[in-house]
Amino acid sequence: MGDAPKPVSLPVSPAALAADIERLARLPLAGLRAAWQREFRRAPPKGLWRDLLLRTLAQRLQEKAFGGHDKATERLLAEYGKQDKGPAAQSRLNKRLKTGTVLVRDFGGVRHTVTLAPEGFIWQERAYSSLSAIAKLITGTNWNGPKFFGLRETRPKASLDDQTRAA
Repeated sequence: MGDAPKPVSLPVSPAALAADIERLARLPLAGLRAAWQREFRRAPPKGLWRDLLLRTLAQRLQEKAFGGHDKATERLLAEYGKQDKGPAAQSRLNKRLKTGTVLVRDFGGVRHTVTLAPEGFIWQERAYSSLSAIAKLITGTNWNGPKFFGLRETRPKASLDDQTRAA
């Protein structure tokens, strides 16, 4: 962007940095948590799984070695973080679908219609905040609502031959 990136704290060769990241990758989960504690001076969030701990620590090492975001990018990210996003699923659907759109799904011999409304979704004359809640009521099991109503494509399952080739 316009401003210069943050200064690099210590000059590090790419090979040395790669070796540090490789060392982190070999640590068990407890070791990664200890490295996080040393680096961030606080315990890692409880929900962080091993891969995310490792990626975050690697990014931190790279940032220290090569510099962080420039000031303009940091401002842009901070402004984006302040935006009111509302319900995430609703906002994504609103980009593609307009209020009044009717979604139709036949399930168990019954035709179900859902209307997109400004406050969410209308099904059987009741308002719901998500399509997933409606899909669960219809099926009795947890479903991804947009997928259930055909708004997302399903990935084709890999055939046995594809799995064998990948192995």
